Amino acid sequence: MQSEYKIKLTPIEDDNHASLKVAKKNLGFIPNMYRNMATAPGLLETYLYGYEQFRKHSAFSPAEQEVVFLTLSRANGCEYCVGAHSFIADKMSKVPVDVTDAIRDDKPIADNQFAALNTFTKVMHDKRGLPSQTEVESFLAAGYSERHILDIVTAIAVKSMSNFSNHLFHTQLDEMFAERAWHD
Repeated sequence: MQSEYKIKLTPIEDDNHASLKVAKKNLGFIPNMYRNMATAPGLLETYLYGYEQFRKHSAFSPAEQEVVFLTLSRANGCEYCVGAHSFIADKMSKVPVDVTDAIRDDKPIADNQFAALNTFTKVMHDKRGLPSQTEVESFLAAGYSERHILDIVTAIAVKSMSNFSNHLFHTQLDEMFAERAWHD
């Protein structure tokens, strides 16, 4: 999904830009999304910090982190992030492809643990952080904790920054993620 309005700012192409330099060191390339976000340095810096905190310090496994990010990107209709996180899920986080495809297609997930995580992440997104007692109890009964709820809040903040800026920039999916392109 893209905004009717497209931001006209020129993406930062200078690979020596401080945040982009770090991204290139960490990822081996600079994603188009980062070049766009760098036009508002506070946006990129805040995103990178939140992303790193979620990846390093959340109570979720890498596969669960990807389910959360992919669920939120799908809920926000971010074509760029659904494609990128699908690729990461497949190649790096080892999410079963049937789980990734179910999230992309908004279909039921066969794995109970991933299904509970996907469902509760959607609840937190759709209800703006106002889950019912029953929804929380169901999530906790699936083996998650209150700490996981707060980690989802971190992921919502991070995905709001990236998804919304991608909508506004009409960010083109990087070639390396193209095999998992998705259109809302």
